[in-house]
This record gives sequence, C-alpha cells and structure tokens, in this order.
Amino acid sequence: MHYAVVTETWPPEVNGVALTVQSLEQGLRGRGHQVSVVRPRQAGDAPVVANTLLVRGLGLPRYPGLKFGVPSKRALLRQWRAARPDAVYVATEGPLGWSALRAARRLRIPVATGFHTRFDRYMRDYGLGLLAGTAMRWMRAFHNRGNATIVPTGELQAFLRESGFANPVRVPRAVDAALFDPLRRDAALRAQWGVDDDALVVIHVGRVAAEKNLELAVRAFRTLQEVRPDARFVWVGDGPEREHLQREHPDFVFCGVQRGEALAAHFASADLFVFASRSETFGNVTLEAMASGVPTVAFDYGAAREHLRDGVHGATVRDGDDAGFVTACLRLARDAERRAAMGFAARQAAADLRPESVSAAFDAVLQQLASAEVSHGWLATT
Repeated sequence: MHYAVVTETWPPEVNGVALTVQSLEQGLRGRGHQVSVVRPRQAGDAPVVANTLLVRGLGLPRYPGLKFGVPSKRALLRQWRAARPDAVYVATEGPLGWSALRAARRLRIPVATGFHTRFDRYMRDYGLGLLAGTAMRWMRAFHNRGNATIVPTGELQAFLRESGFANPVRVPRAVDAALFDPLRRDAALRAQWGVDDDALVVIHVGRVAAEKNLELAVRAFRTLQEVRPDARFVWVGDGPEREHLQREHPDFVFCGVQRGEALAAHFASADLFVFASRSETFGNVTLEAMASGVPTVAFDYGAAREHLRDGVHGATVRDGDDAGFVTACLRLARDAERRAAMGFAARQAAADLRPESVSAAFDAVLQQLASAEVSHGWLATT
C-alpha cells in the first residue's frame, strides 16, 4: 500500500502530536508500506527530503519554533495525481489539513483524520470560553469531511460520537518501554538538580503553557512541600509561561526541552509525576512516566482513564476536583514505600503496551478505507 501522511507539526518539533504522527509513520514503514509525508518546511531542511513534500509554513503566535502549513491544494493535487496514495491520513486541522481534505475529495482518495487536540478546551484555558462551541463546530466540520476520525481512547470515541462526529475509530497508543525505563535513573542528574537520593523530586513534562493548568501543578507542589521541605520541582519542556514561572519561582529547576535518552533519564530520575492538564486528547507523557516507574497524579480522562489505575499506579482525580488533586499529591509525597510499589506496578503495566500493536491497528483502519467502495462521488465503507 501507498499511504500519505499530512501534518503541520513534525520532529524535531517537540510536542505530542509531532511525536505521535512520526511514530505512526514509522510503524507503517515497518509493516512494509510506502509512506509519503506532507508537512511545512523547517529550518535546516535540505532542499529535497526523501518521500516528503515540503510546503511553506508560517509561525504560530506564542509558540516559537512551531508552524502551520499554508493552503496547498494545487501542490497536493499535482503530487497525488503523479503518485496516487491508496489512503491519506490528515493529522492536523490547520490550513494544510483542510487543503489535504479538499484535494483527496477531488481525487476520491479515502481519508482518515486524527483528533489530537481539544481546541474547545484550549478556548477556556486562554479566557475565550465563549468560543468553545464555535471550536467544536469547526472541528466537527473538519473531521466529518473525512471517512474516519482516529482517536486514542474509548472515552473520546464516545464523546465525539455523541457530539455529532460521523465515524470516530479508536486506535490505541503505546510507549517505547525500552527507552523509558526505571534503569535510566541517574544519580548524577539528580545531583545537578541539587538533591540526593532520599529527596523527593516532582516532575512536570510538557509545554510550559496555559493549557497545561500550570497554576494547579504549582499549588499542589507548594502544598506537599510543607511536609517535604526537601522536595524539588523539576520542569522539562519550554513554552510561553516559562519566563513567568522562573521569575516567580526561582527555586524551580527548568531543564528545557529534552529528547530521547535524555528525556527518559529525566523521567526515571524523578519520584512523582504531577500532570494537572485538562486539555489533552490523550497525554503520552502519562505512559512515559508509567514506563519509567514513576507514580503519576492526573485527572481521570485520556491516558489516565485508559491506563492509570487509581491507588495502583498513582492517583486519578475526578475532573474539576482541584482540591482532590492537591490532596492526592500530598498523600503520595508522604509515603515513599507506596510510591515505590506504585512505580513498580506502573512499569509492569506500561511494558505490555506494544508499539507494534498500534501500528497494526492504524494500518487496519487505512486498509479498510482503501478497500472501500466509491459511491456518489465519495466513499461508502463496505
């Protein structure tokens, strides 16, 4: 099969969407398929990148280093007429994604879209709650122009179906348990953070941005610090709120963006992962923490609902229960023996989540679309 993957974010950009889409693309190649990628050109790209159509991109306000692709329907029509894919996966809802949907529709190529971002919740996080409904209608219009909308959890699948999305299909997520491993715990790295092995390191991994509910994470840490004065809060990632947090909390340790083995070492060298975000469609970092043997406190949705067992791998908290979130962090901060048991159980659970099974499920969806029957100028699945 020949598949095309269209995305407006791609490594070395560091975010959950970029890394997930790259993993899906690599999984398809590993299964023997031809895969062509369509994405915005990045700084440092060669004039020609193998198996890739590079389009012009523009920067995203407040997110240095990230871009969105400009409308490129004509370029896509030329590309896909010359080398027609059997199916297209559109990962992002920006101008490039819309162009891909229109081009595929013109050529009657089946399309799966990826639902990676809760823009309706982003509106609330940035004080634009009145636009949440508009964002949902826009997302529904986008995804319903495709033949299937791929989601990572059964919870999100049910929510989208109830919200009028035509064909949400669950494809699970996994984690690289060979990379994220408790054995990567690094005493020298902890020493750089100013802590010894007995101290408590709380870690936050992700964009340092408003949609991550950072205020609650800080409040939880300051509360647990009252019973664990030796606790240190380590932040991995970057974003528009980093400068403010560094200024207001000079005792926090900011490590910037980490990748690969360095990221895995940071995870494994922590003792508690505090994930206060309410805007994720999944939250890959939850699985990365679990695989690293680090107990997690998170709200009960996305990856936490799908994989994190309350009281076994950490704590899940009812969405909106800020006080419960703080209490859960405090409870685990007090109990080193319990954290160790939870970390061990979390590692065991995450190690069973195989990336190969994700690739197989994703491939199955695209193959089903590719074998669909053309009807009335578009596609009706058989």
